[in-house]
Amino acid sequence: MQSAFLEKIRTIEVKEQSIPSPASDEVLVKIRAVGLCGSDIHYYEDGKIGDFIVEKPIILGHEAAGEIIELGSNVEGLKKGQRVAIEPGKTCGACVHCQSGRYNLCKKVEFLATPPYDGAFCQYITMRSDLVFPMPDEMSYETGALIEPFSVGLHACSRGEITAGDTVLILGMGPIGLMTAAAAKIHGAGLIIGVDLEQGRLDKAKELGADRVINIKAESVEEKILEFTNGVGVDVAIETAGSPAALNSMISGVRRGGKAVIVGMSSKDEAAMNIAQIINKEMDLRGVFRYHHTYPKAIQLLSERKIDIEKIITDRFDSLQGVKAAFEKAIQDKKNTLKVMIYPNGR
Repeated sequence: MQSAFLEKIRTIEVKEQSIPSPASDEVLVKIRAVGLCGSDIHYYEDGKIGDFIVEKPIILGHEAAGEIIELGSNVEGLKKGQRVAIEPGKTCGACVHCQSGRYNLCKKVEFLATPPYDGAFCQYITMRSDLVFPMPDEMSYETGALIEPFSVGLHACSRGEITAGDTVLILGMGPIGLMTAAAAKIHGAGLIIGVDLEQGRLDKAKELGADRVINIKAESVEEKILEFTNGVGVDVAIETAGSPAALNSMISGVRRGGKAVIVGMSSKDEAAMNIAQIINKEMDLRGVFRYHHTYPKAIQLLSERKIDIEKIITDRFDSLQGVKAAFEKAIQDKKNTLKVMIYPNGR
């Protein structure tokens, strides 16, 4: 099989490898679609994200879906030819976080495309059988791959405890922000406000659930939020941009007694925030790290076709030979590029 390796910063090499054999509790999946994530781009450009450093050639890509080709000897409940979405994090199952249900906090997680673990920019991959989730026949592989970023949006909405009728502010209309808007819409939010500095992304936000948008190049975020909420502020604000300025807009936009949720990872570990507002408003301030128990729910929600998350896809590359071009497109044309989809085995 072929696999696309990040050899060093901004250097991708497609190599031949043997097709792996599944262990007794694993399945072999033929990868049909993989989304390019912002974390992949960080590794490609910088060779690291925080403490995760690329020290040897690595296969990137963790937003994946495919077809089961082979079953391990102890695998039950799955079958060859089944279309599946892949949850990319293998956790230990034994720590206090796994045992309490918050397995996304497991310190021993082996997450695809996070050093030193290889990812899914390859033609075949073995996965533990409990990490592949059957999809309906009518669900595309593209939607299956997008369940991973959609899961981040679902988890953000869960952390914000969004309920029907809530007013929701989402700062940053990149892929995760757009997926969060879609998730908030499905949760029944009454008013969703999207914020960004690119009008194209704001237009896409309207397609994926935003009722109102604010272009920070031309409008005051604080003033527009008060206008849209009759001077009250929003029930829940979710920051997905990783921007210090967005953090403070999030805090100022939340109503008294509201909730603020931080999803975006900044390039800096520390950012100044208005602590007085957090205290005076008695806000709940919460972080988001990946997700847990989202895949079955996501598959069910997306099967109902209430929203088309494939609208986020802006570019497609039909083989692993296009992986480098995919990265460069995402970097060089940020204004017009949202989600890039790669097909390791062709379309």
